[in-house]
Amino acid sequence: MTTFVRVAKTSDVQPGEGRVVVVQGHPVALFNVEGRFYAVSNVCLHRGGPIGEGMLDEAVVTCPNHGWEYDVRTGTNLANPTARLRSFEVRIDGDDVFVGA
Repeated sequence: MTTFVRVAKTSDVQPGEGRVVVVQGHPVALFNVEGRFYAVSNVCLHRGGPIGEGMLDEAVVTCPNHGWEYDVRTGTNLANPTARLRSFEVRIDGDDVFVGA
């Protein structure tokens, strides 16, 4: 059974923004895409860059270190669809954002 951890308020991450949250001791990148929240591993598959610090354009985040791009809805790398960041289930309860651990 999945355990959900409260990581933020909905107002903490505005549409078009991302931030790094911690879920059971692990960094997770949380994004708000037009009011919908998505969570993926915060570690880029290329060289471990911080995905949550990347620029978000619609649903695509660009790793700030070397420019690898991922769809935050699925974790899929745009250049190589077989490379995927781990994605996490997100639930909203009132103003609270929960990420599955």
